[in-house]
Amino acid sequence: KGKAVKEYVKSIFFAIFLAILIRATLVQAYHIPSGSMEDTFLKGDYVLGDKLTFGTQVPDRLPILNMKLPSFRMPGFRNPQSGDLVIFEFPGDPARDFIKRCVAVEGQTVEIKDKTVFVDGEPFTNPPGVKYLDGTVLARRFSRRDNFGPYKIPPGHIFVLGDNRDSSHDSRYWGTVSLEKVKAHPLLIYYSVDGEAPIWNFLRKIRWGRLGLVN
Repeated sequence: KGKAVKEYVKSIFFAIFLAILIRATLVQAYHIPSGSMEDTFLKGDYVLGDKLTFGTQVPDRLPILNMKLPSFRMPGFRNPQSGDLVIFEFPGDPARDFIKRCVAVEGQTVEIKDKTVFVDGEPFTNPPGVKYLDGTVLARRFSRRDNFGPYKIPPGHIFVLGDNRDSSHDSRYWGTVSLEKVKAHPLLIYYSVDGEAPIWNFLRKIRWGRLGLVN
């Protein structure tokens, strides 16, 4: 019995270690807490992020096990490109992860004129899901929301915007994102819950039609 218990504990330990290792290097789950990316992602969506595409910074310690690891950035297959969705460490708070859309990359110039986004002088093609809810155009002297730049993206950085353009806290306000802060590429929505639905009706709270959506 003692040997069986020992093997059982070893199996559990290995399973936990493998799960944590996968989370640190391959895929990770993320929660969408706000409406800044509507209608691409809704508040209450749960997203799997693929860490192989863009590469990711491997933590120097495995959580829970507190195991020390060498600190390094795992290389990816490519850098984010204009139009890509990216998950990154918020520059203002390393403990928070944001999901936004990459609009411009290093060397490109971004400018916003009366809500229209231009990259290198050409209008940026908005993918499905991008929306504007406020018909008011704010002057540059009042806000950077609707009129911004021109601004050239520095080396090793990207410029990101939320798809809900009139209600997003993004590079217009706090600057570009270093490629070193990029963590993952949103892969698919594995769960989605409607916070407005009655709490007693669990089945109605789940947005079944969003499960498995790929972005």
